[in-house]
Amino acid sequence: MSVELTCVVRMLLSMVLGFMIGFERKMRFKEAGIRTHTIVCVGACLFTLVSIYGFSAADSARVAAQIVSGIGFIGAGMIFYNKQNIRGLTTAAGIWATAAIGMAAGAGMYVVSACASVIIIAVQWVLHLNIRAFHTRKFIRLNVVFESVNGDEKEKIKEIFKITRFTKINAKREDGIIVYNTVISTDKTFTDQDIHAALTGCEFLRSVTREDDEF
Repeated sequence: MSVELTCVVRMLLSMVLGFMIGFERKMRFKEAGIRTHTIVCVGACLFTLVSIYGFSAADSARVAAQIVSGIGFIGAGMIFYNKQNIRGLTTAAGIWATAAIGMAAGAGMYVVSACASVIIIAVQWVLHLNIRAFHTRKFIRLNVVFESVNGDEKEKIKEIFKITRFTKINAKREDGIIVYNTVISTDKTFTDQDIHAALTGCEFLRSVTREDDEF
C-alpha cells in the first residue's frame, strides 16, 4: 500500500471514529457535537501523519506534544464557570480524548483507536443511565432573607430547607429588627408550591430566590 493511500485510510478511520463520538454527544445536546469531534479527530490524525511522513528528519513525538497542548486551548474554551458551578468539563475531556484517538489512527494503531472510541462511547452511555449509584447529589443555591424575631429563626430556616449550615450569611439592623440575608445550598427539590408554603407559613421569612440552575 502506498504512503498516500495509507494516509487516506487512516484519515477516513479517524473521521468515522470522530463522527461516532460526536454523534453520541449530539444526541445529548452538548455544545460540541458531530462536526467538532470529527474535525478534531481528523485534524489530529493529519498532524500525526505529517509528522511521520512529511518531514524526514522530524521528531514525531514533539509534534504529538504540540497537538496535546493545542487541544488544551480548545477544551478550555468549552469550560464555563458561573456562581461556583462548572460546566463543560466532560465536553472538554471528550475533545481531548478524541484528539488522542485521531493521533492513534494517524500512527497506524487501528485497533487501539477503535477500541478507545468504543470505550469512551460506552462510558458515556452507561453513566447516563438512570442508575442511582452513578448519580451525584444535585444541589441548588437559594438566597433566603428573613427577620430575627425570637432568636431561633436560623434553626427554623435550617429545618425548613433541610440544611446544616449557611453557605453565606449577612446581618443588618432595619428599624430595630435584625434582618439576615443568607445563601444556602440544598439537595432538596423545591417547587413553586413549596416556596409559597414556606413564605405563607413563616411570617419572619421575607423572600426566597433561586440563585442558579440545577446542575
